[in-house]
Amino acid sequence: MCRLFAITSEEPLSPMVAFEALDVMREGHDGSGVGLFLRDLGGPFEEMKDAPILSGIFTENGLKRLDTFMMNLGFMTKYKLPIKVSRTPPAGIPKRDIYLVRAYEYPEEWDGLDQQELYRRLVNVRLQLRKMGEAEHDMMVFSFWPDVIMIKEIGEPMKVAQHLKLDRKDLKARVIMAQGRQNTNYAINLYACHPFFLEGYSTMTNGENTAFIPIRDYLQSRGVPGYMGYQSDSEVFTHILHYSQKRLGAGIELYKHIITPLQDGDIEAHPNAALLQSLKQSCRRLIIDGPNCIIGCLPDHSLFMAQDRKKLRPGVVGGRPGRYAFSSEICGLDAAIPDRDKSLDFQPMHIDTAIVGPNRQEVTICRQTAPLPLPR
Repeated sequence: MCRLFAITSEEPLSPMVAFEALDVMREGHDGSGVGLFLRDLGGPFEEMKDAPILSGIFTENGLKRLDTFMMNLGFMTKYKLPIKVSRTPPAGIPKRDIYLVRAYEYPEEWDGLDQQELYRRLVNVRLQLRKMGEAEHDMMVFSFWPDVIMIKEIGEPMKVAQHLKLDRKDLKARVIMAQGRQNTNYAINLYACHPFFLEGYSTMTNGENTAFIPIRDYLQSRGVPGYMGYQSDSEVFTHILHYSQKRLGAGIELYKHIITPLQDGDIEAHPNAALLQSLKQSCRRLIIDGPNCIIGCLPDHSLFMAQDRKKLRPGVVGGRPGRYAFSSEICGLDAAIPDRDKSLDFQPMHIDTAIVGPNRQEVTICRQTAPLPLPR
């Protein structure tokens, strides 16, 4: 099983907090990949929240092609985070030319665009760069979005963190998600490494989604450019989250009703029976088959954890006001927030979604059997 860890904090934290938590859960990952998602950034990125940040890995030739491509579009570099590594990486970590984290100024011709169009164009730029990289094998682009950094690499998580010098003072965030991957059924591919991200939504999963093919096919039929890739069967969880909120207008409390709907008898007894029955019918091709433990982040910086009906993947939530963490194992939680009240730790069951909102003051439990909140 993979190992997952996420933390949300009022004060920006070093990503090493997450890597230290993964390290105590090291028996759950095999060096086939580690992924890091940083949001609500601190340090030098604090003053450029609206600037799109490009994260990826490039060869020397790939960087030249990137620079030409971005300059032709009118993007100018605003800030770059230098990541200098030793010429000889530790065993198990590939030799790379350039790890890139670069913030850009928007093209002048984009001035005045509404947010929806701006974001649509950012997604298209990322997809074009990914396609360019896949054609020439000279660039891997993980994200291109404001206030977001994503780093992925093959290797044992702590060794990767040390190799990339992720303990640096200028790399901090208030929301951190990290996965130590255990490869089970796919070739080693960094695009298959969690977390996944699309337009402000990110998820990572410990488990296996055997309903992957019909879900993928349905999503790809929706006409959304970002619904692509799928080197991992878990990437659909991000896209279902995006689809449910952006296309259906559903809040997070309905996410589990889409991916793991209640049994018909339980729906009939539910206060919102008509809505849930309609949702189950219309979204039946998005129903997952696990086991899966899912941790995700919303555009407003809320974190959540959910389990599917099989509940065979561990997960626990705990912390204190101002700092909460989500972890595959309690030892990961202990490493990150040892001073919490452990009696308040919560392990979501198959009908629960545990949520820590952007105020980071408490854990809210949303149960599928409870009445749904009134529309805002």
